[in-house]
Formats: sequence, C-alpha cells, structure tokens
Amino acid sequence: MQKNTTAIVWFTTNLRVRDNRILREACFNYDKVIGVYCFDENMLSKSQFGFRKISKFRAKFLLESVKELSENLETLSISNIVAIAKPSDFIPEICKKYKADALFVQKEFSYEEVKVIESVKNNLSNRVKLHSYYDQFMVELDEVPFQIGDIPYEFSNFRRKVEKYSRIQPEFGILAKPASNLVNIAPVLPSLEDLGFDDFEQPERSAFPFKGGENQAMDRLHHYFFKTKKLGFYLKTRNGLLGTDYSSKFSPWLAVGAISPRTIYWRIKDYETEFGSNKSTYWLFFELLWRDFFKYIALRHENNLFSLDGIKNVEYHWNYDEDIINEWIEGTTPEPFVNANMIELKQTGWMSNRGRQNVASYFAKELKQDWRVGAAYFESMLIDYDVHSNYGNWQYVAGVGNDPRDRKFNVQLQAKRYDARGTYQSLWLQPTLF
Repeated sequence: MQKNTTAIVWFTTNLRVRDNRILREACFNYDKVIGVYCFDENMLSKSQFGFRKISKFRAKFLLESVKELSENLETLSISNIVAIAKPSDFIPEICKKYKADALFVQKEFSYEEVKVIESVKNNLSNRVKLHSYYDQFMVELDEVPFQIGDIPYEFSNFRRKVEKYSRIQPEFGILAKPASNLVNIAPVLPSLEDLGFDDFEQPERSAFPFKGGENQAMDRLHHYFFKTKKLGFYLKTRNGLLGTDYSSKFSPWLAVGAISPRTIYWRIKDYETEFGSNKSTYWLFFELLWRDFFKYIALRHENNLFSLDGIKNVEYHWNYDEDIINEWIEGTTPEPFVNANMIELKQTGWMSNRGRQNVASYFAKELKQDWRVGAAYFESMLIDYDVHSNYGNWQYVAGVGNDPRDRKFNVQLQAKRYDARGTYQSLWLQPTLF
C-alpha cells in the first residue's frame, strides 16, 4: 500500500461492497479511499426516439441502491459523495478537491458508457492515474477460451467451451479502513423529485415489489435459495407470469451491480452442497452464462449492438408508425396477451422473461416496427435494464442478432400455454376485457 496517497472510487453499475474488484484494488493499494456516485444529468434526457432514458421505476431502484451503497461503505469507514451532475465536470472536481492520486472505475465497453469515462479522463489532472477493470462478468475475460474477435455468434458454442475450459474466480474480499479514513461531509442523497419524478408506491399486484440495494439483494438470495428453496424448482417455474417467486428476480440488482454474478454462482454451489444439485440449480447458472454471453457479444461487436441491421448486418424493411407503436406501448393492440404484458410494464417497470420475448417478437415480426424503438422503450421502462442484455435480446428476437433460426413467437399459442386460464391477462386487463 502506498502511504499518504488517496484514491477515488467512482461507482457506476457496481453498487456494492461485496465482491467489488475496483473497490478492493483501491483499498489494497491506496492509503485513503473515498467513494463517489454521480447521477449523470444526461441520464435524465430523452433518447433519439423520444423516451426518457430512465423511468421513475429504475430511478427509484437506483436511488435505493445508492443509499445502501453509502451505508455499507460507511461500515468500512469509507465516505461516499453523491451528486446530480455531469461526470466530466464533477469527478475531476472531486479528484482535485481531495488531492487524489488515482481514480478507480469499472471498465466499460458500450458507446455511451465509454464516452462518459473518456470525458472524465480528458479532464483529469496529470497527477491522477486512472485505473479501470472489467468487473461485470461471471466468467472473467482471462478465463474465456476465446479471443474477443472469435466470440461465437451462437450461445451453444460459447457455452460448451466455457463449461469445459473456464473456471469462476472466487469473490473479492474487502478490508475495512480505519475510522480516520472517513471525510467530513454530510451525506446527501437526491430525492426522486430531484431526478424529475413524483414519488410512488408499486401496485400490490406487482411481481417485483422489492427495493434496491446490496442488502436487499442478499436478502432476496437467501429467501429464494435457502429459506424457500425455490432454486430447486427454478427450471419448472421460470416461465411463470404471476407472483414474486416464479423466478429469482435477481436481474435488477445485477443490472445496477448491487450483487455480482460471481456471488450468485458461489451461493448456488453452497446450495448444491447443502441440498443437492439438479437441472434447476444448473439452469440458473445457465441464465447467468447467457448474461455473460451478451456482454461478450457487445465487447466483440461494439456499436453494431445498436445498429438497425444488427451484428448479422441483415437488411429488413422496418417501419416507424407512431400510432402502431403507441398502441403497443399502451397495451391496446388486437392481442390481449401482448396488452397485458405491456400494461404490467407501464404500471410497474417489470415484465417476465416470457412476456418480453412475446411482446418483442410481436413488435418486430408482426408489427414490423423498427426494433430499436422497442429496445429504447424497454431501456426507459425496465427496472432491470442492462444495456448488453436488452439490446442483445432485442436483436435476437428481431432476427438481426444471435438467433440462428430467426424464430417468431405465436403469441396466441403462447398465451394458451403459459396463461391457459387467462389469470394473468385478467389481472392486468380488467375491467377492459374480463
């Protein structure tokens, strides 16, 4: 450790103290450590398709997660400075104010995120050394048995080699700093109103009534794995539509980095040691690997993740009809199953995986609307928005991504299979249709 040195840890989508490589490296190598989180003013603007980049649902979850991050950092005697500002101005200002020798940040690989980090880097003084590390994967970059340029297009080819040749690294531990490390600042957390939203409560019927934050994520993991043992039935229930426990619901906490995929993986292993392994315990690992796959696809294909022709560079004739798009958004299409899912999203910021596949397929394959519009709407609305999974999945469903079969969902058959009694549709469409 370098004595009398100061490191600033800039938190982005890694809002946790457990298994946080960036925080660990800063604490291990620098004498004094200060955290900072910046609600980017640009995040509060609109996308090219007119949607707010972040809705009230994700904003509230994010605020809750930052609050718990600050509290958990304080238990390690690390202060966290929070503000609404432009990172390009605010982060260098903090580095200057506290005479920082280093700035630590999670390494990014998507256009907007990279651009923000570059803007900060360009405004840092020469004395500040920038350290960045990839810390979003379950299977780390140096464990993947491919060069980035050789990442397969098909998940099955990726999965087989990773399962055969890769290992999951252990979690990173963090040692607390002495109490003298705390700086004399009054912790100030913006309100939802400060971000431009009215406060609200989730409807009782929401399938995601949970709050943001690292402690909340660990509580959910304990509940789903060890209290209810729902993990042992995950494969049978994961395509559900109703209730809190048909799936793990980890994705929102993963999206903000309140929990790491490595932590989930190692708790799966703990569960298997205690209660035995089965197809369900494997399948949650399988889904985490899908998440990694989309991140590696983004790392390989860069801005093509957002290209109309996708990573396949396939030309389709896409339409842009505002009336049709608004019917889809408002849940007033001719398809009740689509409508129910879209209304759930609008009222709660949540939608099941089964629902997402159906409404996205309907938007791209039946309505033939520009898939990027649907992806941008999801980006705005979903509590668990993750840039790589969102755009990767939309490309997959639209036929310009990783689906080798370019399939299309029959939403009527899907409704009969997964909502045979119409219970889900009744919940979200009443009293309109039922």
